Amino acid sequence: MTSLRPIILAAGLALAAPAMAAEEAAGPSFDQKLAACAACHGENGAKPIMAEYPIIAGQHADYLAAALRAYRDGRRNNAVMASQLQALQLTDADIDRLGDHFSRQTSPLAAAKAR
Repeated sequence: MTSLRPIILAAGLALAAPAMAAEEAAGPSFDQKLAACAACHGENGAKPIMAEYPIIAGQHADYLAAALRAYRDGRRNNAVMASQLQALQLTDADIDRLGDHFSRQTSPLAAAKAR
């Protein structure tokens, strides 16, 4: 008797392929984009993994957005950032959202408030 397992597996893959292709075409989710930033800049952009990576937590949203657009468009050079931006497929809306997110994070560079 022939096993139906290969046929069922093939049918399942055929049904799942369009959904997987659509997800891939849509690019990474916003959470994945945040995670990619955190991989180098640390959680919430406040603790970079290397001293030469900038702290982006607490930066002005418009500054962060301008920097990301400059990396994306090739007006600012950094091999790591260029490859990340290409892989993440950042749109202008993504860039604005990332800038807003990191601008609202607490920075270890913030001046202590007078008591």
